[in-house]
Amino acid sequence: MVYYMTTSPSGAAFNNKNSYTMKLTEYIKETRGEMKHVNWPTRSQAVNYTLLVVVLSAVAALILALADHVFSMGIEKVILN
Repeated sequence: MVYYMTTSPSGAAFNNKNSYTMKLTEYIKETRGEMKHVNWPTRSQAVNYTLLVVVLSAVAALILALADHVFSMGIEKVILN
């Protein structure tokens, strides 16, 4: 068997035999480090944005339902006349 030397994103060398395990652990370490740099919203911001999404989704659904009803009535009038 031939093993090739490769490097991880951080530059550390490891054997190809353990590369999947090493890549996974390196990925997890780097991800945890990056997650510390994220500017997370406060609880109130998250609640406000969630409510905003729910309200705007409901408004969009009502607009689409109204448009569907109007077009259905228009098509019925065209077909029946």
